[in-house]
Amino acid sequence: MTFVIQFDVEGDPVAKGRPKFSQVGGFVRTYTPKKTQNYEEHVAAIAKEAMGTTEPLETPVGVFLYFRMPIPASYSKKRTQACLDGWEKHIKRPDLDNLIKTVLDGLNGVVFRDDCQIVALHCTKVYSTGSGVSVMVKEELA
Repeated sequence: MTFVIQFDVEGDPVAKGRPKFSQVGGFVRTYTPKKTQNYEEHVAAIAKEAMGTTEPLETPVGVFLYFRMPIPASYSKKRTQACLDGWEKHIKRPDLDNLIKTVLDGLNGVVFRDDCQIVALHCTKVYSTGSGVSVMVKEELA
C-alpha cells in the first residue's frame, strides 16, 4: 500500500533566507535567519502532528506543494479578480524555488528521512485570498 500524507500550513509562506555570517573570537559562524528558522519549525510541527506515530519514510517520495500567496491590498477590485481567476500570475518575490526550500527543510527528518529521497517534485504558486501552502507527500514505489 502506498503511504500518502496531506496537510496545510496556514499563513504567508516564507522563502528560504540567505545564510548569515558573524565573527566570534576570530571564527566565522554561519546561521539561518530567524524568520526562516521559525517557519521551518512551524512546518515541522504541523508535519509531526499529521504523521502521528508514523516514522519518517525511507522510500522514494513525490512531493506536491501548492503555494497560496496573498493578493496585495493595493490591487483594484478588477485586478484582484484577475488574480483569483488565474489571469494574473504571481511573478514576483518570493521566488518559488526559495519557498520550496523552506518547506522541504521543514519536512526533512519528519516526513522523510532525507530530502535525497525526493524523486518527483510538483509545485505551483498562485494568488489566493487565504495564504498558505498545501503539502502532499506520497511514496513513489512503482
